[in-house]
Amino acid sequence: MARNPIRDEIAIVGLGSTGFYRDSGGRSAKALACDASIRAIRDAGFEPGDIDGIVGAAEPGGPNPNEMSAALGLPQVTHFSSPMPVAVFALVDAMNAIFSGSCSTVLLYFAYTRLPWNSRSAAEDPFRRHHTLGVMPAPESVNAAAAYAAWASRYIHEYDARREDFGRVALNARAGAARNPLAVMKTPLSMEGYLQARMIREPLCLLDMDIPVDGADAFVLTRTECAREKTRNPVVVHAATTGLVGTNDEDQLPSLRRHGQHVVVESLRAKSDLWLEDMDIFFPYDGFSIITLGWIENFGWCPPGGAGRFLEEHWDPEAGCVMIDGRIPLNPHGGSLSEGATRGSGHIREAVMQLRGDAGERQVAGARNALIGCGGFFFNSQGAILRRL
Repeated sequence: MARNPIRDEIAIVGLGSTGFYRDSGGRSAKALACDASIRAIRDAGFEPGDIDGIVGAAEPGGPNPNEMSAALGLPQVTHFSSPMPVAVFALVDAMNAIFSGSCSTVLLYFAYTRLPWNSRSAAEDPFRRHHTLGVMPAPESVNAAAAYAAWASRYIHEYDARREDFGRVALNARAGAARNPLAVMKTPLSMEGYLQARMIREPLCLLDMDIPVDGADAFVLTRTECAREKTRNPVVVHAATTGLVGTNDEDQLPSLRRHGQHVVVESLRAKSDLWLEDMDIFFPYDGFSIITLGWIENFGWCPPGGAGRFLEEHWDPEAGCVMIDGRIPLNPHGGSLSEGATRGSGHIREAVMQLRGDAGERQVAGARNALIGCGGFFFNSQGAILRRL
């Protein structure tokens, strides 16, 4: 464990969320981020003066850390940064800042607004329209959604997969969201409904892609020793990592056999005392359904190409969702496909809520360890293991 001296040294002690909406009623990303941040600081039992670090990840046009520090009235900050989404980038930055002594307590926030390139109604909003420039890939690019559609086709070709394999990811997410008051998509979903959904880029339909939302999440992190003294039910980051391979462009990745997820899994396994047999909840990222299949396989729950069969074999027909070995749920909050496109902050929040015993009717009895696979195949693969003290 020499490669992970930060293991169990950083705790998440506060949570805040606005919930997620297709339209937040005119509130700006900054207003949403402030709302979630105030909730997180209060949840931790801290005062603004206790916060001396601020790390923020927001959509283009969202608030940067110095704006948030001023808005929240933080008297003095010794570390501030703004990593790109997905969420574990910012989590790792916050952890390292505390562990290195750059600061003692970090406010970590994530703010999301629907942008013109991913929402037709947002494109008609003059206050959102100016965020388009520099965000949307050129028409001939294979970046983003086009890339995942291409790799989903490759996956189907290599493994003789079916669209139903992707569909179970979407159905599982919707079942979780139905029990989550923060989620945006709660209408029941059947396999027939999934298969009839509008095709966006073959073979991925509308329900294979995360749902753009307005909203914000926030967390407070500090040293575990401080957390033990000041807060109830602290949750520690047992291990966290990011990873990519040398050739990581969407159109240049040689194959599905080796990409960022594999690097993350290997690194996380080397840093951790805990592994699959120790987990109570599994959070595979679902920005696109094909990403979820990748995480299931690459973590070792099943062989390459076997995720569809794995989901089918572990499907709980009564609950309408996946329960690995009858006890381990996947994304019980609804994930990116149904809670909303939180770039992974929702996965982290739900993990903490579950480990604190605060997840209400979604609560996994006796949950102590959670595994998170965040991000996709290319340049934002990430992972974390959280555990309850």
